[in-house]
Amino acid sequence: MERRCEIGEGGKPSLVADLLGDPICRVRHFPSHIMLVAEYGNGREIVGVIRGCIKTVTRGNSLYVKLAYILGLRVAPSHRRLGIGKKLVQKLEEWCKKNGAEYVYMATDCTNEASINLFTRKCEYTKFRTATMLVQPVHAHYKSLGSGIAIVQLNPKLAETLYRRAFANSEFFPKDIDKILSNKLNLGTFMALPKKFLPKWDPKTGILPPSFAIMSVWSTKQLFRLQVKGVSMLTYACCMASRVLDAWMPWMMLPSFPDVFRKFWVYFLYGLHMEGKNGPRLMKSLCAFAHNMGRDDDGCGAVVAEVGQRDPVREVIPHWRKLSMSEDLWCIKKLNYGSDEKCGLSDWLNSRPSSPLIFVDPRDI
Repeated sequence: MERRCEIGEGGKPSLVADLLGDPICRVRHFPSHIMLVAEYGNGREIVGVIRGCIKTVTRGNSLYVKLAYILGLRVAPSHRRLGIGKKLVQKLEEWCKKNGAEYVYMATDCTNEASINLFTRKCEYTKFRTATMLVQPVHAHYKSLGSGIAIVQLNPKLAETLYRRAFANSEFFPKDIDKILSNKLNLGTFMALPKKFLPKWDPKTGILPPSFAIMSVWSTKQLFRLQVKGVSMLTYACCMASRVLDAWMPWMMLPSFPDVFRKFWVYFLYGLHMEGKNGPRLMKSLCAFAHNMGRDDDGCGAVVAEVGQRDPVREVIPHWRKLSMSEDLWCIKKLNYGSDEKCGLSDWLNSRPSSPLIFVDPRDI
């Protein structure tokens, strides 16, 4: 059923996902998760699927809320316009309510009108926030990290402390960040700082360097593989030629295209944060470092980051515009009416963001 719902329009290039035989791989790393399927006819053919999970996140100003996330909604093309998608959403919402979720949200490309109409018109979701997904292909050559910059790997405990400080007033920051940082899919948390500050910096003091940048890297290698299908022979030849030239002449730093026509995985960059006047330069160095990690991991096709549209790091993350998504629309719905009023809180749907930062959970991708 998943194969019949490839991402892309008929006759155009499509992005196909291989879940490696694990249909709940995208929600497995949440403590509370579920997958529902829709069956049709006497033969009980599976014609739809939806996945969901529940987590506790910030809603701004260090306030936490129990939030459900809907993802992986698919309906077989032959059974669309029968109300199956709406029924799946409603059944999943019932499960979310029973498990104490106060809000539920979903994310989709702003050009996906069918998905937006289903959630906003038929299921009464509200357009809430927009994020930007930035994609950088992994080239055959290594990227320069810049001079005078040191990159150090942080232990999970220190990374947790820094993240709770940096994202305290953000939205969607997960309460169980410690579980994410210690997950086997997390390849590490890295900090970039000027080399001259490295000998003077003692992490145990809790005092941060005047300028620094921080990010974590999450690998989808053990979760799923992606593959681009349906491109013309000319497009395929041009992409492969750029790769060959880049491999032969790496000193030319050609912007080659990875072999996305075979199955590949991506590195997801999350928890991106910078401070100080050198912050932008240090963040670029971190992104180059992540690219080089992918370069050494044969089969990694891209490094991907998703940040809020008003997040300062958005302007400095290297990416290819044609591969990136300028607006990833997040829609939200309140499930438990009255819970905010009992606690004297305003409705999250109607509140203004307390920070330009949105923390994108790597388990959401």
